[in-house]
Amino acid sequence: MTTDVELTQEPILDDHLLAAALARAAGQQLQELRTVLFAQGSTQWHVKDTGDEVGHRFLMEALAHHRPNDAVLSEEGADNNKRLSANRVWIIDPLDGTNEYSEEGRGDWAIHVALWEDGELTAGAVALPVLGITLSTDPATKPVLPAPLARKPRLITSRNRAPYSAHLVANAIDCDAIRMGSAGAKAMAVVLGEADIYVHDGGMHQWDSAAPVAVARAAGLHTSRIDGSPFVYNQRETWLPDLIICRPEFVEPVMKALWSDD
Repeated sequence: MTTDVELTQEPILDDHLLAAALARAAGQQLQELRTVLFAQGSTQWHVKDTGDEVGHRFLMEALAHHRPNDAVLSEEGADNNKRLSANRVWIIDPLDGTNEYSEEGRGDWAIHVALWEDGELTAGAVALPVLGITLSTDPATKPVLPAPLARKPRLITSRNRAPYSAHLVANAIDCDAIRMGSAGAKAMAVVLGEADIYVHDGGMHQWDSAAPVAVARAAGLHTSRIDGSPFVYNQRETWLPDLIICRPEFVEPVMKALWSDD
């Protein structure tokens, strides 16, 4: 987890610290906004739209101040093809899990901030504001320990519908299922040791996975597409079909479950 890095007007030169400070500050602002909106009796749609707008504006203004020469790919912003020739691109999701954000009492929403640099994710942070924590690439969460053999593997999946890949894995290696909202919250549950495997084949966008993948990788977890290939970011097409984030000892059984001919 990160230290309590504050977002200041003075330039933050370290990209890891900036990612953490941005995610943390955006999360604090959205948490405060959410409390006000609920107190006002706002509709869920108004809470969603306002959260998306405020989070996007906050991060874009902060990045313009701290990294004025970098490109940005945001879920809530108009895409700009100039990012395709840029050497540094911030990939952000100002509010991951808008449905959960709009439901009072739910904590499974997140803020994603990642930096792509010359073909690789080089820094990232995911804030979980309700839990009061921000996980970062540096300092990274301590590497996860092997799962106790006395219990079943814990597979985390979407709260409404488990994808086909999750059914395959759960049945093949006899998993206990955990259901949760936001992709960032699910990925961080694996980083925090609350789950062991996160498999998804329903598709998501680059901003849904970039920061979670960066943080999970820094923590020593396996991250890949479900065919084992690496993620490729800052592509013209923002859609990514699938994802695996899991503890290293589960890579082989997960892959076998997904690709067995049986």
